[in-house]
Order: sequence, then C-alpha cells, then structure tokens
Amino acid sequence: MGRVKRAFKYRFYPTGAQAAELSRTFGCVRKVYNLALAARTQAWTRQERVNYNQTSALLTAWKKTEELAFLNDVSSVPLQQTLRHLQSAFANFFSKRAKYPRFKSRKKSRKSAEYTTSGFRFRDGRLTLAKMAEPLDIVWSRPLPTGAKPSTVTVSQDSAGRWFVSMLCDDLTVKPLSATDAAVGVDVGLNHLLTLSTGEKIANPRHERRDRARLAKAQRALARKAKGDGANRRKARLEVAKIHARIADRRRDGLHKLTTRLVRENQTIVIEDLTVRNMVRNRSLARAISDAAWAELRSLLEYKAQWYGREVIAVDRFFPSSKLCSVCGTLQDKMPLNVRTWTCAACGTTHDRDVNAARNLLAAGRAVSACGAGVRPQRRTPDGQSAMKQEALRREP
Repeated sequence: MGRVKRAFKYRFYPTGAQAAELSRTFGCVRKVYNLALAARTQAWTRQERVNYNQTSALLTAWKKTEELAFLNDVSSVPLQQTLRHLQSAFANFFSKRAKYPRFKSRKKSRKSAEYTTSGFRFRDGRLTLAKMAEPLDIVWSRPLPTGAKPSTVTVSQDSAGRWFVSMLCDDLTVKPLSATDAAVGVDVGLNHLLTLSTGEKIANPRHERRDRARLAKAQRALARKAKGDGANRRKARLEVAKIHARIADRRRDGLHKLTTRLVRENQTIVIEDLTVRNMVRNRSLARAISDAAWAELRSLLEYKAQWYGREVIAVDRFFPSSKLCSVCGTLQDKMPLNVRTWTCAACGTTHDRDVNAARNLLAAGRAVSACGAGVRPQRRTPDGQSAMKQEALRREP
C-alpha cells in the first residue's frame, strides 16, 4: 500500500477580522461556482463543451468587470479550487456517477473554502491563510504526524456557527496491521446496533432519541418566530443547529471507536450490502435507521480496512441471512420482524435471530472468498447443502 492521504480536522476560533475575511471568501466561492455553472449550462444547451481552463479564463474576465470587482478582495486560490470542484462534478455527471451539478444556495449550502500550498503558510505549528496577517487560533486536539506538511487546507463553518480547519497530509504512521485468522460476521439492527457472529451484541446508543425532547422544544420555538432574517429567528435556528451538531458529534465519535476496534481485532469483516437510501422510505423506521447511520458505519469500516490491510466483504442484500439455519442450512419460508428467536424444524436448533444472521453472513463471506460462489443459496442443491454450508463444514475439525 502506498502513502495514505489523511485529513486532520480541528476547531479554531477566528478573530473578528478573520471571520469577516472568511465569510467574504465563502460568498465569493459560492458566487464563482454559480457563475461558472451557469456558463457551462448555457454552453451545454448550445451543444458546446466548456472545461476548467475556459472557466478559469472567464474568472479572469469577471474580475475586471465593475459588477464583480469584489472578487479581487479575496484570495484567488479558493476561487480556482471551486472551479476544479465544478470540473470534477461534471466529470462525475458524464461518467453517470452523479446527477447534474446544482447551484449553491446562500442559506443551505456548506460554507467552505479550499486552499492549496500557494494559499497558506504552515510553520512551527502555526497556520496563516492568504490575505490574513495573523495565524489561526487552532485547538490542537491531537498532533499532526511527525514531519507532516499539509498539501491542502479546507476552512469551513457549520450550521451551528463553529469554525473548522481540515489539513490533508501524508500520514506515514498508517501501516498494515499484523495478519490474523480472526473473521467476524456483522448484522446491523435497531434493537442492537451490531450483532457479531461471536454472539456479542453492541447496544444501539440512539443518540437522536436522547435529545429528542430538547430538539422538539427548540424546533417549536423556531417555528413560532416570524419568517425572515430577524435576530430572534437567527438565534432560534442556531439553537436547533447546535442540538443537531451535538447529536452528530456523539454519533460519529461512537462509530469511529467501534469501527476501529472491529478492524484491529479481525482480518475479515463480513457485512450485508444494504440499500439504506431505499430503507429510509419506510416512514415508520426512517428516523431510527437514520440515527443508526448504517451507511456511515460501512464507509468507516471500508476505508480503515484499506488502511490497515484488512478485508471487508459485502454480502448480497437478498441473501436470506435471517431465514437460514446456520447449523443445517435449512431455509425457512417466513420470518416476520417480530420473531426474535426461532427453532429450526429440521435440526431442532433454537436460534437468536440476529446472532444466526451474523453467523450466516460470516459463512457466506468465507464461501465467496474460498469458493468464489454466490451468496444466494438455492432452496435445493444436489447434495442438499449450499456453498456456504459446505465451507462451514470444511472448516470444522
């Protein structure tokens, strides 16, 4: 594995002048992005293609006009970077990996600006951005890797008004862990966030539910405020945003600790390939599923496994992990969600629904690795056993 690019995010507290400069920069970044997107969209209707170099030339022309002369007041580096981001958005669109780029909203879009090495100075642990006389007052909650030099710096402000700086560095401390024979199947759920094939169940912290009453009160207060940009409405909106930020921070922290533990302890981790986007359409479960953050859990597992030389196997979402007996391989006809324990009619084994599913996922993942077989066993096979059951038996002493 080559060098690992890793972003280190810190909170900082800008002075009044720095906050004003960054706010101007955010506005100019959004303005340039929207202007370039409009220009490319108009060219698209004329069956013309506009690339990054052409939008960069347009930016130079815009700066010379009286109407857009204010673009000269901020660093040019974030403005060029937003044009590169737009180019990437169009590349993803043409490759059918994303939808057509959308215009940035003043109120809803993320406030951020990206600086490359020509737009900042980093010396002796002090970061100074272009157009600023003083370094940022950063809270170094953890040190950068020894000898690390940021290649890109991204400054952002979240909806709760907090300021963050993210530094992209080469992290030479990330190396593959020692290989191990340990493997685990992971079944996600709502009663328990994770159930492992070892039988361990990890509680669902339900971060959103813990603050639900407080959040509802703040949202009611916001709803009572008059529409517009009044000071009282801004304060109420900020209070709602702070509660959401608190929930998201706790959730992210818990997922990082959990995924790091799983990656360190296991060589192979088998999960289910769930389509969370479709599952949250269920109005009865949407809030609980969103709070569990299964998609973020999988994302963290995958990139950490890549860092540390581990393997994550995603089993087909239609694999009947809950309805399949992990002992004899018999497939049950039905398995309603309210059934948490069941007894196999063929072998008489009593199963915990979630533990059984995790064991089936592990066996299916091993079958894929060892046999190259699919993970959707037929109801009837020539010898009465699925590929995953054959693999499980082959591993028995």
